[in-house]
Amino acid sequence: MIWKFLLTAAVIVAAFFFIRHRLRVAGQPPGEVPPPLLPAGTARKLAAAVLAIMLLGSGWSLYRSWALGHQVVEVQVVNANTGTITAYKAYRRDVEGRVIRTLDGREIRLADVERMILTREGQGF
Repeated sequence: MIWKFLLTAAVIVAAFFFIRHRLRVAGQPPGEVPPPLLPAGTARKLAAAVLAIMLLGSGWSLYRSWALGHQVVEVQVVNANTGTITAYKAYRRDVEGRVIRTLDGREIRLADVERMILTREGQGF
């Protein structure tokens, strides 16, 4: 959530400097060379910094997605009619909708009367 505020603030600051530069250029006599918006080399450094931040953010996002996908979870399948509970272990990435692929390779498809409860390994009922 904080990133949304920071991005909005960055856009507002950039717009402020751009508008200020445009007003300064508009107030000069014709034929005069307008001053640069940023000192020489600053734009290149700023672009490199933004690129580095984007690459770090993408790398962190990919790592977190991979780490969460490799987390072992306990999947408890509850039959709503009988109340029986069957427990399985699976990677979080292998739980998709109503299909579960367990650690030992079995594929479990839930019926309409069955419900699924996901917990971290060892924290179930």
